[in-house]
Amino acid sequence: MTDPTRGQPEGEEPPRPAEGAERLLPPGTTAWALDSGLAGHRSHCQAITSELGLIPILKPVRTSGIFSALSPYAPIDPRDAPGRPGSPIAPPFPDIAFASGRRTVPYLRRLRAAAGQRTFTVFLEDPRVGAGLADLIWVPEHDRLRGDNVIVTLTPPNPLRPALLAAARAAPDRRIAALAGPRAALIVGGPSLHHRFTPDDDAALAGIALSLLARGYSIMATSSRRTAESTLAALRAVFAGAPRRCFLWDGTGDNPYVAMIANADAIVVTGDSVNMVSEAVSTSAPAYVYEPSGGHSRLRRYLDALVARGVLRRWSGDLDAWSHEPVDSTRLIAAEIARRYAAFKRG
Repeated sequence: MTDPTRGQPEGEEPPRPAEGAERLLPPGTTAWALDSGLAGHRSHCQAITSELGLIPILKPVRTSGIFSALSPYAPIDPRDAPGRPGSPIAPPFPDIAFASGRRTVPYLRRLRAAAGQRTFTVFLEDPRVGAGLADLIWVPEHDRLRGDNVIVTLTPPNPLRPALLAAARAAPDRRIAALAGPRAALIVGGPSLHHRFTPDDDAALAGIALSLLARGYSIMATSSRRTAESTLAALRAVFAGAPRRCFLWDGTGDNPYVAMIANADAIVVTGDSVNMVSEAVSTSAPAYVYEPSGGHSRLRRYLDALVARGVLRRWSGDLDAWSHEPVDSTRLIAAEIARRYAAFKRG
């Protein structure tokens, strides 16, 4: 069952507007979020809509067969035409429509054609079909797309807002509070399209954990959906030697991820995820990246840019006392969307 005012599955908490954020849009502004089903895409939309003070109606786009294989270049599935029952893009149309992920590209294109000046369209990430897809497009610096309607920032939007981090510091998760300081967060991803986690990588991550413990840090570690059991086993073997100074979230119980980032005196993140790295640099804590086997030029450009900006260092075995300004692209992106939307409404 779906709540028609929010588009969220029953029992699932919808994304809330950022607490204490200045209102950027007129009261009553309505929004959709075309959802590809992938967590990274959803996170971008949630971060931006929350910052804008919106609770969008979630519109799942679940293509299959030829329509999925040929996205973003294919048309929408005819069964999802705006006039068909159950279409994710059926009217009444919203004031603003957000989308992210290649599967949503044909649907945003069709929505824009159907809604015309009724709906301002926003796509988050490079749609791979050019800047003409939407009224406004956001891309990170390491993507190549540019244009008058393209916003470019160093990092992607993320949900770790200053107020959320402050609250996690004021009342930390008890599992985090139980660890003596200083605390290091170890954020671990896993195999992906471009990265592998080999036995050497598992050994390297275990070595990083040993190094952190030797320097007097307690370790707060979290895995992702992609983390391999071999990686978790390597970390558990290290943590077994210092059980009172280590906590590993392995998918059991609530994930204290926000508390880990907020209360970290140092952060080490694996370099297989743009989003994970962007969240690692969202505080002033020293942030280090370990790059697993494989890689891609696009992600390498991203890491290079963060290193050049002085907000990230590649793990080399050293752990110095340094800090940096938190990187917060979310507010910049939201403010520009609000400005462009106001111009769109003026015609």
